[in-house]
Amino acid sequence: MDLQVGAGSGVRSSAAAAGLPLVPAAFFGMVLGLVGLGGSWRAAHALWGVPAAIGEALMLAGTAVWAAVTVLFALKWIFARDKALEEAAHPVQCCFIGLAGVATLLVSLAAGPYSRPAALGLLGLGALFTLGFALWRTGLLWRGERDPAHTTPVLYLPTVAGSYVTAIACGALGFTDWGQLAFGAGVFSWLAIESVLLGRLYTASPLAPALRPTLGIQLAPPTVGALAYLSVTQGPPDIFARALLGYGLLQSLLLLRLLPWILRQPLSPGYWAFTFGCTAFATAALRLVERGETGAVALLAPVLLAGATLVVAITAAHSLWQLVNGRLLPTPAPSPAATRS
Repeated sequence: MDLQVGAGSGVRSSAAAAGLPLVPAAFFGMVLGLVGLGGSWRAAHALWGVPAAIGEALMLAGTAVWAAVTVLFALKWIFARDKALEEAAHPVQCCFIGLAGVATLLVSLAAGPYSRPAALGLLGLGALFTLGFALWRTGLLWRGERDPAHTTPVLYLPTVAGSYVTAIACGALGFTDWGQLAFGAGVFSWLAIESVLLGRLYTASPLAPALRPTLGIQLAPPTVGALAYLSVTQGPPDIFARALLGYGLLQSLLLLRLLPWILRQPLSPGYWAFTFGCTAFATAALRLVERGETGAVALLAPVLLAGATLVVAITAAHSLWQLVNGRLLPTPAPSPAATRS
């Protein structure tokens, strides 16, 4: 899908010609995986006394990636606005823009133990961006005339992921009532969107190979939802929290069953889509054990932590390999106008 922008963008063209890396919004998914795993290891430290440095190092890494991606993404909007608008108008890639706010909310959790003012500032920025983008994008979706082939799990990102992570951040920073409102927005948006998505998967043509890694997002609604629920409630484990994790377990097994089909698309940054759901699954299980869970979830908790760590480690190692080899950050060829100038 091509968008035309007005003339007089010599600065933007010059920046593209100079090799500005056009970081896609999907790169914010790296922050979700790293900070999410940091939260898992923080929970493991609180529960089992594992070294706190593991979780804090992951939080620091996620924060550093967030800062780098945020700067590069902002520069794309300043110096390559035509490409940024093209991404915003794309029927699939556009939803990843919502991750900018979600990632900011997660960084507020990373900052919480060190600076409450910084955490509150990040919470405010992240929540406002998340809500604004969700309203803008959902308003467009409600107008209809959408190709069913473009219906993928990325539809969860603006409203479901945004609402859940807002609830988690609000709960952690003491705004439980606002967090409960956000949790309600997330859970009912999930149920509505899932029915549309499953209808598409069951009845329409198969997902194109390049889109199949987005199925990793399918794990996130129940597992991040469980973590959000635990963040805005108190008391011993209950059936609703277990039910959410039970559905997350079913989604995990389905994804494992489909993994050979999904992997027909070679490893790429798109596979970060699997990481946030995996880490939320582990963190929610650990939080339940911390509240007194002694049953099936307690048995699964260490396995889930190990699995989440492995998934993030493989994905991060591949992205680092691509970065070292100059294959991670796409650099556009100069436009004809830039070449003439």
